[in-house]
Amino acid sequence: MTDIPHVLVVDDHRDIRDSLARYLEKNAMRATVAADTREMDTALETGEFDLIVLDVMMPGEDGLSACRRLRAESDVPILMLTALDEEADRVVGLEMGADDYLAKPFSPRELLARIRAILRRSHSAKAESGALARRPEGRRLAFDRWQLDTDRRVLIAGDGAETALTTAEFRLLSVFLERPHFVLSRARLLELTGGRQAEVFDRAIDNQISRLRRKIERDPTQSEVLTTVWGGGYSLSTDVREVE
Repeated sequence: MTDIPHVLVVDDHRDIRDSLARYLEKNAMRATVAADTREMDTALETGEFDLIVLDVMMPGEDGLSACRRLRAESDVPILMLTALDEEADRVVGLEMGADDYLAKPFSPRELLARIRAILRRSHSAKAESGALARRPEGRRLAFDRWQLDTDRRVLIAGDGAETALTTAEFRLLSVFLERPHFVLSRARLLELTGGRQAEVFDRAIDNQISRLRRKIERDPTQSEVLTTVWGGGYSLSTDVREVE
């Protein structure tokens, strides 16, 4: 990988993807284009990318399905493009693991600013977790009645039963486990998990919290591990220790 960011632009409209590629290249980035998710997959097999700009409305596999699939395989940042300017659509994209959302029509300057912001967050997160990522043995973090296997991204109960986590759930839980007893606002959680800091996306965090509670709480309706701090956000209300 070079120091020049490499962006994969996936859009079925040739004019859009080619003009975006030219604009990015004029602004010190490399760009590769794909007309659909099949071409995207081919590009991902042969190249390395720092970010994917992914259109939602495409023939064949749509962008939301592709985002869900990519998140199961990779942590490469994803910026979604859509012609639908509805909050529900943006929230769905974020819940599937997108890092940001931009509605068409958009300004290329805004897209460039969003891309640069995502890359800054991505580089910061990698730097923060770099030492951990280099440990070949990974980690097991114990909290409440669970252990989190950070290599396999699964929760392990006391009887050995395992519960798989989605990429979004793993990211969110990891943020809390690194900061037990801290109150984290929705905006801070969005930032730490790679999402955009904006009130319109608060519901995405609330939905992810609800899903995570269904997996870790004895009674999700009476949260004792992942608690709500009214007016403040959420907090992991239990100690965390690393298992040797």
